[in-house]
Amino acid sequence: MTTESSDDWRRPGPTPEQRRLDLYAGLAATVIALFSLTLARSTGTFLLGPPPSWLEQILWTVAVPLPLIWRRRYPVVTTLAVSAAFIGAQVRAVPEWQLSQWALFAAIFTLGAWGPNHRMSRRLRIGIIAAMFAWLAIAYSISLDEITPDSFENALGPVPPVLAAIVTGLLINVLFFGFAYFFGETAWIAARRQHELAEQAERLRRSQAEARQHAVVGERVRIARELHDVVAHHVSVMGVQAAACRRVFDKDPAKARTALTSIEESARTAVDELRRMLGVLRARDNGPEGTGQPAGVDRIATVVDRAREAGLHATLGVYGDPTPLPESVSQAAYRVVQEAVTNVLKHASGATLLDVRVRYLAQEMEVEVTDDGRATRPANDDGLGLVGMRERVATHDGELEVGPRTGGGWRVRVRFPLPLAAGSTP
Repeated sequence: MTTESSDDWRRPGPTPEQRRLDLYAGLAATVIALFSLTLARSTGTFLLGPPPSWLEQILWTVAVPLPLIWRRRYPVVTTLAVSAAFIGAQVRAVPEWQLSQWALFAAIFTLGAWGPNHRMSRRLRIGIIAAMFAWLAIAYSISLDEITPDSFENALGPVPPVLAAIVTGLLINVLFFGFAYFFGETAWIAARRQHELAEQAERLRRSQAEARQHAVVGERVRIARELHDVVAHHVSVMGVQAAACRRVFDKDPAKARTALTSIEESARTAVDELRRMLGVLRARDNGPEGTGQPAGVDRIATVVDRAREAGLHATLGVYGDPTPLPESVSQAAYRVVQEAVTNVLKHASGATLLDVRVRYLAQEMEVEVTDDGRATRPANDDGLGLVGMRERVATHDGELEVGPRTGGGWRVRVRFPLPLAAGSTP
């Protein structure tokens, strides 16, 4: 994952919380390094040679880990400072080196993981590691002059002791710096992949939002076409009734009065449907024209029959006295039942029973679809089917309830308010 295009990505800087953690970690490492120095001085084992003064030892010991408090904010400067202080402490034979080497490991790792320019940080890490091995070679060459004949008096292996010591040191340092480089690179790649996943998730979210919007627009256009047919029907009826009224106005006033009453009722119905249509046409679309006659509650039985053909034990119940419905409400009820039954067939695992009920109440009409299946995936409130249901129900100021039933299965229930004239007596 080190292509040219990936190297151009810049990792965002640390958060305030991460900066605080770096501050605490750097200070803690400094305190532990001073404690390690105290222990080293107490043992009197000065492996790097005679140490400098006590004050200088403290200064070098603090200089190595303290820059880690800025490691993620300024990774380049931190790594250079830690590396220089580490070599300086080695040159001056400061006895504390155990924690200092881990501070160097953390600095090289951080440069790989948080370097603002990954290409530059890669080259800088390679340069620092090369400098460390150069210093190691110099230290070995100096140490060779101090080796006495009895330094390896207990050596028993087949490899010459000096060569064995050099190879051991090289192996340890190769693993040390190799892991620091590798883990830094891995952390940077993981951060970049997380950034890409976040971008993909955002694109997917926008795509889903656009799909929902398109579904809403498409549903509104279909509703508008159906309402257009309804309004056109009523206007045509008004025209026929007006013509009949004109012909019999002088000869038969009673018939003329009946025709005018019919015109008045048709006009009120048309205005009500037109009001709904204007609300639907808030959005525009250029989708293909629908074909066929709009279906209403009288076609719900056909949907139930198709469910039976698919293998479900489907029943349809009509309760209350059927009331003449506005055509747009009738069409909306049919579409809700159609979508609910389709969802049962597609997503309800193990469903065997389907119950569709149509209830005519005093001032509202209710449609309920239930099943006994198990959902094959979690319910999605933003699914295109539910979006279409909500749009149709909202158009008629209705109420939509969708959710699981007690004891298993799923329920879709819709209530449409009816005009007072259309409601039946309780």
